[in-house]
Amino acid sequence: MSTNSTLPPSAEHLTSVALVTLGCARNEVDSEELAGRLEAGGFLLVDEPADADTVVVNTCGFVEAAKKDSVDTLLEAADLKLSGRPQAVVAVGCMAERYGKDLADSLPEADAVLGFDDYPDIAAKLRSIIAGEQHQPHTPQDRRRLLPISPAARDASALSVPGHAVATSGEVGVGGPATGPRGLRRRLDGGPMAPLKLASGCDRRCTFCAIPAFRGSFVSRRPADVLAEAHWLAEQGVKELFLVSENSTSYGKDLGDLRLLENMLPGLTAIAGVERVRVSYLQPAETRPGLVEAIATTPGVVPYFDLSFQHASATVLRRMRRFGDPDSFLGLLDQIRALAPRAGVRSNVIVGFPGETEEELQTLCDFLVAARMDVTGVFGYSDEDGTEAATHGGKLDEDEVRARTEHVTALVEELNAQRAEERLGETVEVLVESVEDGEIAGRAAHQGPEVDGTTYLTGLEATGGAAVGDLVSAVVVATDGVDLIAEARR
Repeated sequence: MSTNSTLPPSAEHLTSVALVTLGCARNEVDSEELAGRLEAGGFLLVDEPADADTVVVNTCGFVEAAKKDSVDTLLEAADLKLSGRPQAVVAVGCMAERYGKDLADSLPEADAVLGFDDYPDIAAKLRSIIAGEQHQPHTPQDRRRLLPISPAARDASALSVPGHAVATSGEVGVGGPATGPRGLRRRLDGGPMAPLKLASGCDRRCTFCAIPAFRGSFVSRRPADVLAEAHWLAEQGVKELFLVSENSTSYGKDLGDLRLLENMLPGLTAIAGVERVRVSYLQPAETRPGLVEAIATTPGVVPYFDLSFQHASATVLRRMRRFGDPDSFLGLLDQIRALAPRAGVRSNVIVGFPGETEEELQTLCDFLVAARMDVTGVFGYSDEDGTEAATHGGKLDEDEVRARTEHVTALVEELNAQRAEERLGETVEVLVESVEDGEIAGRAAHQGPEVDGTTYLTGLEATGGAAVGDLVSAVVVATDGVDLIAEARR
C-alpha cells in the first residue's frame, strides 16, 4: 500500500482508510478493486490501520486456520479503536460473504460485515458506518443459484463479482486506458508482480470445498477486459502477470470457446513491459494437451504448472468427487516434461480424508515420490461447514489426521529439497523482488509468488547490484530446502 507521509492540501481532510488483505492472490485483486472504488469515492488510502479513520479487513474463509487468522486480525484492528483511531473496523471478503449475519452476531467488535453485493457502494457504505449508522448484514446464500446452470446462459453483468468490475466512464475507476474498458483497480503493492483475475467461481462439486457456495458459479472475464487491465498493470511497472482464478482450465467455457486462454496468452506476453506471464490453478482432469503446449512453449509464458491433485488414490478422489489416479497424473507430468523438461510443478494434497485407509495413504506417498514436484502443500482434512464431506462417515480422529499430515509433510519436504538440488548448475531467470541490506532476492521461472520458495542472487557486487523489477540470468550454485542460491552471469 502506498505511503502518504506528506499529504497534499487537497487530501488533508479526506476520510482515510487502510485495507488489510488476508488469503490468496484472488483476494489481493479484490482488495485493489475496493481500493479503486474507495479512492474514486473520495477516500484517502493509508498504509497503517493506526493511521486510518476506518480499517477494512478483506477476510479469508477457506479453512479453519484462515478463518481464525481473519478473526484475530479484526480483533487487533478493533483494539486500536481504544486510542480513538480508527473509528470503525469493517469485515469484507470470503469469510464475511460466507457467514454474513452470523459473523456479525458472533463478532460485535467489528462495526460492520459487508458482503460482495455491498462492493459497488463501498464508499457510501463506509461513510454511513463511520457516521454511526447501523449496517444490516446479509443472510448468507448459495451464490451458485444466482446464475443459470448452463455456462453458456450466464450473464453476470447484473451481479457483483469481485475483481470483475469495469468502470463505465472516465470519471470512475483508477488507472486504465484512455479509451475502452477501465478496470476499477488501484495498486496496493508496488512490486514487479501483480495478480490478474481471469475468472471467479467454480462449477465443480468437490465434497470438501465450500468455495463455490460463496464465490458462485464459474464466470469468465471478457478477454478485452483482461487485456486492458494487463496493459494498465504494465504501465504501473508490473513485469510479471500472475493469472488467477478458482479454476483456470475452465476459462472461456461460458464465453463459447474453451481455447480462449491459449489464444490470449500471446497477446498478454506481447504487452510492452511484461517480461513473463504465469498461469495458476489448473484442474488436472481438465488440463487438455493444447493448454499444456501453450503454457510450456509460448514465449514469455513461464513453464509453470499449478496442478490441484488433492490426492492420488482413485478411491479417495471419487469420494472427493474428483477424477484421476497415479497413472493419469504421472502421464500428465510426462506430457509437460516432454515439452518443458525444467518446468515448475506445484500442487496441494489433503491427508486424512474420511475413510482414507493406510493403503490409500501409501498410494499418495508413492505418487509424490514418482511425481518429483517442486513444491507440495500438505493439508490435514477438517470438516468445513456446509460441505458434503462433513456428513461422511469413516472420519479419522484428529490425532491420526495430525500424524498422517506430519508424515506426508516430512516426505514432501525431503522430496522438494531433492528436486531443488536437481536444479544445481541450471541457468535460471530471476525476477528481483527485494533488495535489502545487500541481499538480492527474487523468483526463478519455476517459483510462483509467495508459496514456492525464493532465489537469492550473488555475484552482482562488481556490477553495482540489481534493482527491484530487474530480470537477472543466473546459475544455481546451492540450495536450502526449496530456496535456491544462484550466481549472476556476467
